[in-house]
Amino acid sequence: MNKKAFLLLEDGLLLEGTLIGKPGTTGGEICFNTGMTGYQEIYTDPSYFGQIIVNTTAHIGNYGTVDTEQESDAPKISGLVVNEFSHEYSRLTSRESLQQYLEKHAITGIADVDTRMLVRYIRSKGAMNALISSELTPDEMKKEIKNVPSMNGLELSSIVSTKSVYTVGDKQAPFKVAALDFGIKKSILSNLAGRGCFIKIFPARTSFAELEAWEPHGYFLSNGPGDPAVMGYAIETVKKIMESGKPTFGICLGHQLLALANGISTYKMHHGHRGLNHPVKNLLTGLGEMTSQNHGFAVSEKDIEKNDNVEVTHLHLNDNTIMGIRIRDKKAFSVQYHPEASPGPHDSRYLFDQFVDLIRKHQLQEVNQ
Repeated sequence: MNKKAFLLLEDGLLLEGTLIGKPGTTGGEICFNTGMTGYQEIYTDPSYFGQIIVNTTAHIGNYGTVDTEQESDAPKISGLVVNEFSHEYSRLTSRESLQQYLEKHAITGIADVDTRMLVRYIRSKGAMNALISSELTPDEMKKEIKNVPSMNGLELSSIVSTKSVYTVGDKQAPFKVAALDFGIKKSILSNLAGRGCFIKIFPARTSFAELEAWEPHGYFLSNGPGDPAVMGYAIETVKKIMESGKPTFGICLGHQLLALANGISTYKMHHGHRGLNHPVKNLLTGLGEMTSQNHGFAVSEKDIEKNDNVEVTHLHLNDNTIMGIRIRDKKAFSVQYHPEASPGPHDSRYLFDQFVDLIRKHQLQEVNQ
């Protein structure tokens, strides 16, 4: 017999559905992802730490789970809300159902919810905290939801970051890249390694001195969860990376940290961008890209207008939010979206080529000096 569960939003909206995953209670910021595929990659993206994900796709679980589609060691979401949940799967390479996967990783979710209505509600009201429970009464949930922390002002990257240094790629590769792990995805590392990079991944709070001691040819600033404005430790490190003059590439949270290190503020968005079909215009080439995105904070447009040293390179075509910048007097650039696109379209993978080309040119300059 299916067990009942409830979903409570902090503004009082209460929905009833069916328990999926592990029985229990879980809370976090509720947001939605419009991607039509790639649910396992979404759930294992560390940028979703502390969030309850609403999948807009009507059917979830129908192709099971596989080890090769993990973006980290385990799911990082706080909870899951879906419309129709499938306990059976058709993909021959899958060895586990999504239900088994969620139970194994202690993720609590709710199914049989009108997600179309819920997404329209969040789009209208904005992202907010929520609670899923199969064990509490609605009245008990109203008390418990007050204990869920606000994402605004929350530092989470040091929680999801690696606790020890590790490497990815060929040690004999021509380019050494030091990556600061604020919640890095495996597919980002594979894209760098596939382009001749040997990457050393460092914990989020690693000092610049320790990074530079490895003598990397370039720096990478990863994606990750939480509010970038409260990450003073990372902002100071990025400032020192800028002073080194070495090529630097940032993605998502890394993009926001690069902006903050150059005097550009960030702000909490109304409901954020999360999905695989976000249209972005490259202002340098005039070309459009369909992009994979996952962020609830953005870089201030007004601050950039006042800063002649920061150039906007990419814009979101739906709302004109800043999607990419480059620093005019440094070899540094970043994008708000995910060019590794796992899941998602591969329109933007050229950005990894640009980073490697920047490192190559920097090496030639040093040789010729």
